[in-house]
Amino acid sequence: MAADDHTRADDAQEPETQPLIGGEPENPTLAEVREHSRRKTLGIRAASAVVMIAIAAGVYFALGDTGLDLIVGVVAALCFLEFIFLVIKATANVPYRLASILAGGAYIGLAALILIDAEMQAFYIVMSVVILADTFAYVFGTLIGGPRILPKVSPNKTWAGLIGGMFGGLLAMSPLIYLTWRQGTLDSQSLTVFAIAGPVLAVLALAGDLFESWLKRKAGVKDSSRLIPGHGGFFDRFDGVIPVSILVGIVVSLSL
Repeated sequence: MAADDHTRADDAQEPETQPLIGGEPENPTLAEVREHSRRKTLGIRAASAVVMIAIAAGVYFALGDTGLDLIVGVVAALCFLEFIFLVIKATANVPYRLASILAGGAYIGLAALILIDAEMQAFYIVMSVVILADTFAYVFGTLIGGPRILPKVSPNKTWAGLIGGMFGGLLAMSPLIYLTWRQGTLDSQSLTVFAIAGPVLAVLALAGDLFESWLKRKAGVKDSSRLIPGHGGFFDRFDGVIPVSILVGIVVSLSL
Protein backbone atom coordinates (compact mmCIF):
# COMPACT_ATOMS: atom_id res chain seq x y z
CA MET A 1 0.00 0.00 0.00
CA ALA A 2 2.84 2.40 0.82
CA ALA A 3 4.32 1.91 -2.63
CA ASP A 4 0.89 2.59 -4.17
CA ASP A 5 0.56 5.78 -2.11
CA HIS A 6 3.95 7.00 -3.32
CA THR A 7 3.00 6.21 -6.90
CA ARG A 8 -0.22 8.16 -6.61
CA ALA A 9 1.62 11.06 -5.00
CA ASP A 10 4.20 11.09 -7.77
CA ASP A 11 1.48 10.91 -10.42
CA ALA A 12 -0.31 13.81 -8.80
CA GLN A 13 2.81 15.96 -8.81
CA GLU A 14 3.72 15.36 -12.45
CA PRO A 15 1.72 17.51 -14.90
CA GLU A 16 0.33 15.64 -17.85
CA THR A 17 1.48 16.81 -21.25
CA GLN A 18 -1.28 17.36 -23.79
CA PRO A 19 -0.34 16.26 -27.29
CA LEU A 20 -0.81 18.73 -30.10
CA ILE A 21 -1.96 17.95 -33.62
CA GLY A 22 1.63 17.54 -34.79
CA GLY A 23 2.37 15.01 -32.04
CA GLU A 24 4.51 17.40 -29.93
CA PRO A 25 3.58 17.82 -26.23
CA GLU A 26 2.20 21.23 -25.20
CA ASN A 27 4.46 21.41 -22.13
CA PRO A 28 7.47 19.23 -22.97
CA THR A 29 9.95 18.34 -20.27
CA LEU A 30 13.63 19.24 -20.60
CA ALA A 31 14.45 15.61 -21.42
CA GLU A 32 11.84 15.59 -24.19
CA VAL A 33 13.21 18.82 -25.65
CA ARG A 34 16.74 17.42 -25.65
CA GLU A 35 15.60 14.15 -27.22
CA HIS A 36 13.70 16.00 -29.95
CA SER A 37 16.71 18.21 -30.63
CA ARG A 38 19.02 15.17 -30.75
CA ARG A 39 16.79 13.34 -33.22
CA LYS A 40 16.47 16.43 -35.40
CA THR A 41 20.24 16.94 -35.40
CA LEU A 42 20.88 13.28 -36.22
CA GLY A 43 18.48 13.52 -39.15
CA ILE A 44 20.22 16.60 -40.50
CA ARG A 45 23.64 15.01 -39.99
CA ALA A 46 22.57 11.85 -41.80
CA ALA A 47 21.14 13.82 -44.73
CA SER A 48 24.28 15.95 -45.00
CA ALA A 49 26.49 12.86 -44.89
CA VAL A 50 24.49 11.22 -47.69
CA VAL A 51 24.80 14.34 -49.84
CA MET A 52 28.56 14.61 -49.25
CA ILE A 53 29.12 10.94 -50.02
CA ALA A 54 27.02 11.23 -53.18
CA ILE A 55 29.01 14.26 -54.37
CA ALA A 56 32.34 12.59 -53.62
CA ALA A 57 31.26 9.37 -55.36
CA GLY A 58 30.03 11.31 -58.40
CA VAL A 59 33.29 13.24 -58.73
CA TYR A 60 35.35 10.07 -58.30
CA PHE A 61 33.42 8.06 -60.87
CA ALA A 62 33.50 10.98 -63.30
CA LEU A 63 37.19 11.84 -62.96
CA GLY A 64 38.77 8.78 -61.34
CA ASP A 65 41.93 9.34 -59.30
CA THR A 66 42.06 12.95 -60.47
CA GLY A 67 38.65 13.49 -58.95
CA LEU A 68 39.77 11.96 -55.68
CA ASP A 69 42.81 14.25 -55.62
CA LEU A 70 40.52 17.21 -56.34
CA ILE A 71 38.26 16.28 -53.43
CA VAL A 72 41.22 16.01 -51.05
CA GLY A 73 42.59 19.37 -52.22
CA VAL A 74 39.27 21.18 -51.82
CA VAL A 75 38.62 19.69 -48.38
CA ALA A 76 42.17 20.57 -47.25
CA ALA A 77 41.78 24.15 -48.47
CA LEU A 78 38.47 24.55 -46.62
CA CYS A 79 39.95 23.04 -43.46
CA PHE A 80 42.85 25.47 -43.64
CA LEU A 81 40.54 28.48 -44.11
CA GLU A 82 38.52 27.41 -41.08
CA PHE A 83 41.74 26.87 -39.14
CA ILE A 84 42.79 30.45 -39.93
CA PHE A 85 39.41 31.69 -38.74
CA LEU A 86 39.80 29.83 -35.43
CA VAL A 87 43.34 31.11 -34.88
CA ILE A 88 42.28 34.71 -35.51
CA LYS A 89 39.44 34.30 -33.00
CA ALA A 90 41.65 32.50 -30.49
CA THR A 91 44.39 35.10 -30.12
CA ALA A 92 44.99 38.77 -30.88
CA ASN A 93 48.76 38.33 -30.72
CA VAL A 94 49.96 38.81 -34.30
CA PRO A 95 53.20 36.77 -34.00
CA TYR A 96 51.23 33.88 -32.44
CA ARG A 97 48.70 34.12 -35.24
CA LEU A 98 51.34 34.00 -37.95
CA ALA A 99 53.23 31.13 -36.32
CA SER A 100 50.02 29.17 -35.78
CA ILE A 101 48.84 29.73 -39.35
CA LEU A 102 52.18 28.58 -40.75
CA ALA A 103 52.16 25.50 -38.51
CA GLY A 104 48.54 24.77 -39.42
CA GLY A 105 49.33 25.11 -43.12
CA ALA A 106 52.15 22.59 -42.77
CA TYR A 107 49.98 20.28 -40.66
CA ILE A 108 46.99 20.24 -43.00
CA GLY A 109 49.04 20.50 -46.20
CA LEU A 110 51.24 17.52 -45.30
CA ALA A 111 48.18 15.37 -44.62
CA ALA A 112 46.65 16.41 -47.97
CA LEU A 113 49.83 15.61 -49.90
CA ILE A 114 50.07 12.20 -48.23
CA LEU A 115 46.46 11.35 -49.12
CA ILE A 116 46.89 12.53 -52.71
CA ASP A 117 49.98 10.38 -53.12
CA ALA A 118 48.66 7.42 -51.12
CA GLU A 119 47.92 4.00 -52.56
CA MET A 120 44.34 2.80 -52.21
CA GLN A 121 45.15 0.55 -49.23
CA ALA A 122 46.67 3.41 -47.23
CA PHE A 123 43.78 5.69 -48.21
CA TYR A 124 41.34 3.02 -47.06
CA ILE A 125 43.13 2.61 -43.72
CA VAL A 126 42.98 6.34 -42.99
CA MET A 127 39.34 6.85 -43.90
CA SER A 128 37.94 3.60 -42.51
CA VAL A 129 39.73 3.91 -39.17
CA VAL A 130 38.59 7.50 -38.65
CA ILE A 131 34.99 6.81 -39.70
CA LEU A 132 34.55 3.63 -37.66
CA ALA A 133 36.45 5.02 -34.66
CA ASP A 134 34.23 8.10 -34.64
CA THR A 135 31.07 6.01 -35.05
CA PHE A 136 31.84 3.51 -32.30
CA ALA A 137 33.13 6.24 -29.99
CA TYR A 138 29.78 7.97 -30.33
CA VAL A 139 27.83 4.75 -29.74
CA PHE A 140 29.86 3.65 -26.71
CA GLY A 141 29.95 7.16 -25.27
CA THR A 142 26.19 7.58 -25.65
CA LEU A 143 25.16 4.16 -24.36
CA ILE A 144 27.72 3.82 -21.56
CA GLY A 145 28.72 7.38 -20.68
CA GLY A 146 30.95 7.60 -17.64
CA PRO A 147 33.98 9.74 -16.82
CA ARG A 148 35.13 12.39 -19.29
CA ILE A 149 38.64 12.39 -20.71
CA LEU A 150 39.19 16.16 -20.79
CA PRO A 151 35.93 17.78 -19.67
CA LYS A 152 37.29 21.32 -19.93
CA VAL A 153 38.29 20.76 -23.55
CA SER A 154 35.56 18.43 -24.85
CA PRO A 155 32.86 17.52 -22.30
CA ASN A 156 31.35 14.83 -24.55
CA LYS A 157 34.50 12.71 -24.92
CA THR A 158 34.44 9.81 -22.46
CA TRP A 159 36.79 6.94 -21.70
CA ALA A 160 34.03 4.57 -22.79
CA GLY A 161 33.95 6.41 -26.09
CA LEU A 162 37.71 6.03 -26.41
CA ILE A 163 37.41 2.26 -25.92
CA GLY A 164 34.62 2.17 -28.49
CA GLY A 165 36.77 4.14 -30.91
CA MET A 166 39.65 1.72 -30.46
CA PHE A 167 37.29 -1.16 -31.17
CA GLY A 168 36.14 0.65 -34.31
CA GLY A 169 39.75 1.09 -35.40
CA LEU A 170 40.37 -2.62 -34.94
CA LEU A 171 37.22 -3.43 -36.87
CA ALA A 172 38.42 -1.22 -39.73
CA MET A 173 41.45 -3.47 -40.08
CA SER A 174 39.43 -6.69 -40.34
CA PRO A 175 39.01 -6.58 -44.16
CA LEU A 176 42.77 -6.21 -44.57
CA ILE A 177 43.36 -9.10 -42.18
CA TYR A 178 40.92 -11.22 -44.17
CA LEU A 179 42.48 -10.32 -47.55
CA THR A 180 45.97 -11.02 -46.24
CA TRP A 181 44.77 -14.37 -44.95
CA ARG A 182 43.18 -15.21 -48.31
CA GLN A 183 46.48 -14.40 -50.04
CA GLY A 184 48.28 -16.79 -47.69
CA THR A 185 50.61 -14.10 -46.37
CA LEU A 186 49.07 -13.61 -42.93
CA ASP A 187 51.47 -14.54 -40.15
CA SER A 188 51.61 -13.71 -36.46
CA GLN A 189 53.69 -10.59 -37.08
CA SER A 190 51.27 -9.19 -39.67
CA LEU A 191 48.30 -9.99 -37.44
CA THR A 192 49.96 -8.20 -34.52
CA VAL A 193 50.67 -5.12 -36.66
CA PHE A 194 47.06 -4.94 -37.84
CA ALA A 195 45.72 -5.51 -34.33
CA ILE A 196 47.86 -2.71 -32.90
CA ALA A 197 47.56 -0.27 -35.80
CA GLY A 198 43.77 0.06 -35.69
CA PRO A 199 43.42 1.08 -32.02
CA VAL A 200 46.56 3.29 -32.12
CA LEU A 201 45.27 5.19 -35.15
CA ALA A 202 41.88 5.52 -33.44
CA VAL A 203 43.55 7.15 -30.42
CA LEU A 204 45.42 9.48 -32.77
CA ALA A 205 42.14 10.43 -34.46
CA LEU A 206 40.74 11.30 -31.03
CA ALA A 207 43.83 13.42 -30.34
CA GLY A 208 43.17 15.37 -33.54
CA ASP A 209 39.57 15.86 -32.45
CA LEU A 210 40.62 17.07 -29.00
CA PHE A 211 43.15 19.48 -30.53
CA GLU A 212 40.42 21.07 -32.62
CA SER A 213 38.06 21.17 -29.63
CA TRP A 214 40.75 22.97 -27.63
CA LEU A 215 41.25 25.48 -30.45
CA LYS A 216 37.50 26.11 -30.71
CA ARG A 217 37.32 26.71 -26.97
CA LYS A 218 40.14 29.22 -27.25
CA ALA A 219 38.26 30.87 -30.11
CA GLY A 220 34.97 30.79 -28.19
CA VAL A 221 32.99 29.06 -30.94
CA LYS A 222 31.02 25.81 -31.15
CA ASP A 223 31.88 24.88 -34.75
CA SER A 224 34.71 25.75 -37.10
CA SER A 225 32.04 26.98 -39.56
CA ARG A 226 28.47 26.22 -40.65
CA LEU A 227 29.28 24.94 -44.12
CA ILE A 228 27.91 21.43 -43.46
CA PRO A 229 24.41 21.39 -41.92
CA GLY A 230 24.37 19.36 -38.72
CA HIS A 231 28.13 18.80 -38.80
CA GLY A 232 29.62 22.26 -38.47
CA GLY A 233 32.65 22.86 -40.65
CA PHE A 234 35.01 20.75 -42.70
CA PHE A 235 37.67 21.03 -39.99
CA ASP A 236 35.12 19.60 -37.54
CA ARG A 237 34.62 16.56 -39.78
CA PHE A 238 38.22 15.94 -40.81
CA ASP A 239 40.18 16.89 -37.67
CA GLY A 240 40.90 13.22 -36.99
CA VAL A 241 41.87 12.44 -40.58
CA ILE A 242 44.82 14.85 -40.53
CA PRO A 243 47.03 13.25 -37.83
CA VAL A 244 46.08 9.73 -38.93
CA SER A 245 47.08 10.54 -42.51
CA ILE A 246 50.44 11.89 -41.37
CA LEU A 247 51.28 8.83 -39.27
CA VAL A 248 50.18 6.40 -42.00
CA GLY A 249 52.27 8.34 -44.52
CA ILE A 250 55.32 8.18 -42.27
CA VAL A 251 54.93 4.44 -41.70
CA VAL A 252 54.46 3.76 -45.41
CA SER A 253 57.53 5.86 -46.27
CA LEU A 254 59.68 4.03 -43.73
CA SER A 255 58.54 0.64 -45.01
CA LEU A 256 59.53 1.35 -48.61
